[in-house]
Amino acid sequence: MNDFPMRLQAYLAKCGVASRRASECLIRDGRVMVNNRQIREMGFKVNEDDVVQVDGETVEISEKLYYIALNKPKGYVCTNWDPNEDRFARDLIAMRDRDLLFNVGRLDKESSGLILFTNDGKFANAMMHPRYQVEKEYIVKVDRNIEIDDLNKALDGIYIDLPTPYRIKRYDFMPRTRQYIRITLTEGKNREIRKIFSFLGYDVKSLIRIRIGCVELGEMESGEWRNLRSEEISGLLSGKTSLKRQKRQLKTRIKDGNSN
Repeated sequence: MNDFPMRLQAYLAKCGVASRRASECLIRDGRVMVNNRQIREMGFKVNEDDVVQVDGETVEISEKLYYIALNKPKGYVCTNWDPNEDRFARDLIAMRDRDLLFNVGRLDKESSGLILFTNDGKFANAMMHPRYQVEKEYIVKVDRNIEIDDLNKALDGIYIDLPTPYRIKRYDFMPRTRQYIRITLTEGKNREIRKIFSFLGYDVKSLIRIRIGCVELGEMESGEWRNLRSEEISGLLSGKTSLKRQKRQLKTRIKDGNSN
């Protein structure tokens, strides 16, 4: 049941246009009209019988909510529209209502792996809000062996081009190599891992996201998608990590304990 009058950004999120935060940007940019009137006010409210348009297309609230995991191939963009691009990740999701979906968070064009799509603005906002600290885990390959001192700098935080530092939460070397490494983040800065390694003097050769919170990429093929299970949705909102991640952390604690 939807309560009207409703804030315009909340209405757009329920329509599956974008998250509330991204919908505010659409309003600010003058891309939203209500009853043929351009709206730029953040506090504007709509009623049930109002006609709302984004970029000239009428949008309506969808009662069905979707939560999708996609293994994004390299070369695809996550945005739903860009005049300079012709390969969009959402187009890989073969379902009738895919035009309602928007991506949750970022995964740049040259990266691959797990990305979530939804039409639930409230869910998307929770996943991207800093207070939820949702972990994102990546496998990164660089051009040479990684120095531990450099990784410790990234743990402490590195100031690059913002007033707040770029920081990783955790790292784990892959077996028998110092060029592949698992990196865990909880922040959502644009191209964060690439900027960190570039600042430290490394060239990132590949970057694959393998986990978001409790959701694992697993055995999904490149370009494959699936619906999230109910326990994964609730797990994301409760801040749970995956069972595989918990096992790895337990092994690390046991190993550290035996070495002391």
